[in-house]
Amino acid sequence: MMQPGAPEPQKKPVLVITSQVVRGGISGRGLTFALERIGHDVWFLPTILLPWHPGQGKGTRIVAPATDFAAIAADLAASPKLAEIGAIMTGYLGHADQAGPISELVRAVKTANPDAPYLCDPVMGDHHGDSGALYVPKSTAQAIRDELVPLADIVTPNAFELGWLTGRDVETEMQALAAARVLGNERVLVTSSPALRRNAISNLLAGPRGAVAAEHAAIQNPPHGTGDLIAGLFLSNRMAGLDDEEALKRASASVFELVARSVKKGADELLFAEEQQSVVKAMALVTSRRVLEAKARA
Repeated sequence: MMQPGAPEPQKKPVLVITSQVVRGGISGRGLTFALERIGHDVWFLPTILLPWHPGQGKGTRIVAPATDFAAIAADLAASPKLAEIGAIMTGYLGHADQAGPISELVRAVKTANPDAPYLCDPVMGDHHGDSGALYVPKSTAQAIRDELVPLADIVTPNAFELGWLTGRDVETEMQALAAARVLGNERVLVTSSPALRRNAISNLLAGPRGAVAAEHAAIQNPPHGTGDLIAGLFLSNRMAGLDDEEALKRASASVFELVARSVKKGADELLFAEEQQSVVKAMALVTSRRVLEAKARA
């Protein structure tokens, strides 16, 4: 953790590999804006181009041919400036074939800068009512699980994705923590984890020094993109030297505040530009607590 009075570390560039939409703030558009607003340069490699979030209606999907995507990933891997990258973050894939070139690019960044953390946001599905479902082809979900998740220092699944990745039930906080430990990465941040309080949202982090949960009130019908945002903000906070609990609390507070302000104004998308101060420094208070490991493994 940073010492009081210590100079703030230079904010290094982040390589973001995920989807791009024309309208709205999900995925690459929101992430790039948020990270740049905080002070990071962003290298952005889109995996697919969409007119808007699929939840807003049907639209054209443009995915680069596999050979072209592999070629541009190889170009980046060979860049003489690769060592500048301070972290990598991957999200939605347009096709299962993209996982291989992405994994090679991650390895190249790690070779150039061994200190660069890799965050894998395994965007593949979500809960719908009382059940859950993949919203990517099973082959894409399997490619993320088999080729990208094992390389990651940080994995940020939602509760459904964690269950799918581990083959375990994730209906309680203890089950979520046990599944996170089974996944085995250094840090697993379970977004929208089962909360202890009613009408609350919990983000559960299983890290090398224990587990911590950050909870805040649930907001009805939130815009899409909250998972992408909390993952990116947590990564940035860790890069800035914050410990796990503080990094999680600040990221959760920013997402909660941005969602609350966007919903209050009747927006169907996160209002990144209009409410950008929430990304930089949220005023909302989010509670955090330590979660006992013994109970999770009982």
